[in-house]
Amino acid sequence: MEKMGVRGVFICVEGLDGCGKTTQAKLLVRRLRRRHDAVYTAEPSEGKIGKFIKKYCLHGAERGSSIVEALLFAADRFEHVENEVLPALHKGKIVVSDRYVYSSLAYQGAAGLDIEWIEKLNEHAVRPDLAIFIDVDPETVVQRLKPKKSVMENLETQRKVREVYVKFVEKGELVEIDGNRSKKEVAENILRVINSFLEKKD
Repeated sequence: MEKMGVRGVFICVEGLDGCGKTTQAKLLVRRLRRRHDAVYTAEPSEGKIGKFIKKYCLHGAERGSSIVEALLFAADRFEHVENEVLPALHKGKIVVSDRYVYSSLAYQGAAGLDIEWIEKLNEHAVRPDLAIFIDVDPETVVQRLKPKKSVMENLETQRKVREVYVKFVEKGELVEIDGNRSKKEVAENILRVINSFLEKKD
């Protein structure tokens, strides 16, 4: 992933399906807006490729080729960064993305693809300044997700996905937040990490 020479701050929020990530990302943006110019965005994006992914990859009857998935998500990511993320960062905004490159590494990696190949595919993706991983037990998220909305929302997949995420936590690329706590506690812990990062950056 590329480092960037822009004025804003790029944060991504990662986690298993049903971990509360979308709720927390949106809540974080609302709280950041009290003191900063912050925007929420998400992957898959609202662009043409992102909409195609939602329709044909995530909500199809069964999961298709993981290689095609990885290529589509990478293509959507470049479009997302070009059209939404970079313009906001160049204006000095804090961009909070609900999922980013670590989702590809975790989900397509869990499907058996070589992690290094996925990283190579995404090597020109803008590197986030801070990446948060909301960690929730796979058994808990699968219970929350009934009935399933996506082909990836089963216990075996979620366990494998978590294993990949945890490896990136151990490597120091993701900051782990305990997502098994109350919504309020999770939000406070995320905000504490973000504020600490922003203070050091200043």
